[in-house]
Amino acid sequence: MSTEQPKKEKYHHNKNRIFVREVSDAYSLRAELARLRGMPRVRRGAEIDMTDGPQAYSRHYVEPKDGITQNFHLHLEEYSPGGKSQKHGHVNEAAFYILDGDGYEIHDGIRYDWTAGDIAIVHNNCVHQHFNRSNEKPARALVLKTKPMYLFMNMLFQYQVEHRTDEIAEGGEGFVPRTAEDDYNHPK
Repeated sequence: MSTEQPKKEKYHHNKNRIFVREVSDAYSLRAELARLRGMPRVRRGAEIDMTDGPQAYSRHYVEPKDGITQNFHLHLEEYSPGGKSQKHGHVNEAAFYILDGDGYEIHDGIRYDWTAGDIAIVHNNCVHQHFNRSNEKPARALVLKTKPMYLFMNMLFQYQVEHRTDEIAEGGEGFVPRTAEDDYNHPK
């Protein structure tokens, strides 16, 4: 009898993700407003699972498949000590608000360093990758993307140059992504 667990597909490998909600049947503004008003206005981050790993983890707070929004995608990225994301490109732009840690981006072969409090902007049609500079501490960023709007307009360009690795980064041994949100701005 095998005790091996089936390998879970990574979020970014899933090609069946919903980026734009279908508008079907007769459209009624009144019905859509009633539906939207029935949606939650607050989502508890701790109730949303972290996905992927072991170097880059994601928690997708809001995306069109949830039915709350249609035009943007908001998620948290956490990079293990020494971790990095996949290398990829897409037509949409993205803003990374760096919550904690020190790292850098490589955009079209150019390095851009960042630290907590910075905002890293990924421009349209840029091949890029995100890196945690520390081999001792994790780094986190809150990411806002307009990908759903671009896809809605049939601007579908996106590709992976290097997928997220399944290897543990040096310094990331035993790392577990943080599920609680620390309040660094308002210490008690």
